Amino acid sequence: MEDCIFCKIIRGEIPSKKMYEDDKMIIIEDIEPQAKKHYLLIPKQHYANIAEMSAEQAAELAVCLKTLSSLTDKFGLEGGFRLVSNNGKDACQSVAHLHIHILGGEQLDGKMC
Repeated sequence: MEDCIFCKIIRGEIPSKKMYEDDKMIIIEDIEPQAKKHYLLIPKQHYANIAEMSAEQAAELAVCLKTLSSLTDKFGLEGGFRLVSNNGKDACQSVAHLHIHILGGEQLDGKMC
């Protein structure tokens, strides 16, 4: 998608603080952190959200999540982390490219973001 901000970040057209990159995803620091550690896992393939992904895309997302599990110490998430994926307008999804917020680095409160 030409106008998608995350696609532009993936292509290197918009600078970001990349924490990790492979052929399926990038992980960047969130520019408006909601926790001490706040990253975004962004699949390189563009699709709007979980509801719109195909079975093949779901399998690729599973690989991304498994890779994330091996990076938690590197990201300062040894004590645990929360994953959040907003899906659609009512959930306040601000960018129509699937992305998963990774929150941690501190004791999170009991309410969901």
